[in-house]
Formats: sequence, C-alpha cells, structure tokens
Amino acid sequence: MTDRPEIVCICGSARFMAEMRAANRDLSFAGVIVVAPSEADESPTPAQKTVLDALHLRKIDLADRVLIVNPGGYVGESTRREIDYARASGKPITFTDPI
Repeated sequence: MTDRPEIVCICGSARFMAEMRAANRDLSFAGVIVVAPSEADESPTPAQKTVLDALHLRKIDLADRVLIVNPGGYVGESTRREIDYARASGKPITFTDPI
C-alpha cells in the first residue's frame, strides 16, 4: 500500500481541451495527481507533434490510470493510439463517455 495519491493521465482530442481542463480541475480537487496533454496557442509543427506524441506516451507510463475525455464517445486516431499503448502497458482505462 502506498501513501501517495493516484496518478491519472488525461488523454483526448485537442478539440476537447476545455473538457480536459475541467477533468484536470475535478481530479485535482479530489486529491489526484494529474498529467495531461501539453497545450499551445497554435497548432504544432509536424516535428513538434511527433515530440509531443512521444512525450504523452511517457506520461501514460507514469500514470496509475488513464482517463479518456471523449464527449459523445468520440475517439480520434491519436487517442486510439494512446488507448492501445495504455492497454499494452496494462494500465486501467476509464472514459468520460462510454464508447
């Protein structure tokens, strides 16, 4: 048994950034350590996206659980890749909206 709080990695489409921020806030107020996607004011270049995608997989590695923010059940290609990675790593996955 550990004394540290649960660590949750938030995943989801960038189109749901407001919903991911809300999930981050709610989890944080519940005493959870949250790791979330990086944010930028503009779209990343292809090279930057490659770096951010790899970095997000490392964030999944740090997590005890992955939360997929998917309003309306939407899961895009990048999020699907993160789900596959989390499953292959044995991480529990929860969704804000059932698929």
